[in-house]
Amino acid sequence: MFKIARTNVAAPLMPGSLDNDNHEHDLLAQYSISETWVGDFSSGVIRLKERSAKLHGLITPECGLLSLMRCYDANDHHRILEIFEQAATRSSSFCFSTTIIMPNGYRQPLFCMGESNGYEEAYSGSMLGVFIFPRFKTNTDEPVVRRQ
Repeated sequence: MFKIARTNVAAPLMPGSLDNDNHEHDLLAQYSISETWVGDFSSGVIRLKERSAKLHGLITPECGLLSLMRCYDANDHHRILEIFEQAATRSSSFCFSTTIIMPNGYRQPLFCMGESNGYEEAYSGSMLGVFIFPRFKTNTDEPVVRRQ
C-alpha cells in the first residue's frame, strides 16, 4: 500500500490531527505498537520515539530518511522515497506499508501514516506521522536474505 493525497482548501490539514487523544488505546495496544515521529525539512532530520528507533535498528532517535529506510524491504525503497519526495514538495497526507527486515532475518510489518505541511509557506515545513508495528512477525521460520 502506497498512497499520497494532495491537500487543498476544500480539504485542509487539521492541526493536531494526529494528536494522541484517541480513546481506543487499549485495543490498539493489544494488536500493535504505535509511535509518532516528526520530520524537519530545513534540517532533513527525522525524530523517532525510542521504540521506533530500536525497531528500525537505529542507535539514536534522530536520523535521515535513508538511514530510516535502510532496514525496509529493498523492493519498497523506490516507492517510499517517491512518497516522501512528493510530500516534501507540497502539503500532503500519505501512507505506506513495508516490512522491516531484522538483523536476525525475521520480518516485522510496518504501517506509516502522516502529513506534511508548510512547504508552500515562508518556512521550510515539516512532517508528522505515526508508525504502527503489528505485534507479530511474518515468516518467523524462514530468515530473509537482505539485498545489497
